[in-house]
Amino acid sequence: MFSGMSMAGSIKGSCILLLQALSEWKVARRPPRISMAPADWERSLRDPTAFYAECVRYFHSEAPAEFREHREYFHNVRENRRGYGENAFHTMWYFLLERFRPRNFLEIGVFRGQVISLVRLWARLRGVGCEVWGISPFSSAGDSVSTYRKDIDYYQDTLRNFEHFKLPAPGLLRAYSTDAQALELIGSKQWEMVYIDGNHDYEVARQDWEACSRSLQPGGVIVLDDSGLTTAFRPPIFATKGHPGPSQLAREVDRAKFREVIQVGHNRAFQRLPG
Repeated sequence: MFSGMSMAGSIKGSCILLLQALSEWKVARRPPRISMAPADWERSLRDPTAFYAECVRYFHSEAPAEFREHREYFHNVRENRRGYGENAFHTMWYFLLERFRPRNFLEIGVFRGQVISLVRLWARLRGVGCEVWGISPFSSAGDSVSTYRKDIDYYQDTLRNFEHFKLPAPGLLRAYSTDAQALELIGSKQWEMVYIDGNHDYEVARQDWEACSRSLQPGGVIVLDDSGLTTAFRPPIFATKGHPGPSQLAREVDRAKFREVIQVGHNRAFQRLPG
């Protein structure tokens, strides 16, 4: 009985993956419909669904080959997916990195290193210096909406994934983002770009925002993961809209101090204003 249920579940899962892939393929084959120049990013806030579709198309047809290869490595189903997220997010990171060209980058919640290795990859492609740090417990610790495998050494796995792309190792701190040593690291620099993708519970996400926003230099950018629930974004079958905690936090961002510059699916980027 259990074996039969497991097989049925496996078949159902495979069918869902196939439907998702087919749906994305159809979106990717569309001709360009809207401008994606930085001056037009405001469109992503007014019509996030259309802008997301354009990011999908861009990923498959115009993003650097190295970005597509990087995503395939982390998204590979045969390898049990080394990373989460969606293909459109690689487009978002390409846009943000090209536009703001950060000299340092911090990620809260590393998992297996997909985003910080992408930043390192971009820096190598552009021949620029970018100091990369990640803060994470590097364990299976989850939250109210996330669970993780217990059979992975997340710290060593992250380093192996960097080695796969022959990238310099990042700075990694094994800690919860609310630990004293994590807060010390966050407060030790003026960060130019930060990605908050740690614990999705509101109270923790709020603390992450407070700590990181205090240490973000004027003009710097914070990207909030899983924060699209309160927006007009209507996700296709291969995308998600986010979680309550980060979405509530995004609603509370002080618009007198930050302006939202781009939304790609459930990822939203906020730039600190001068003053």
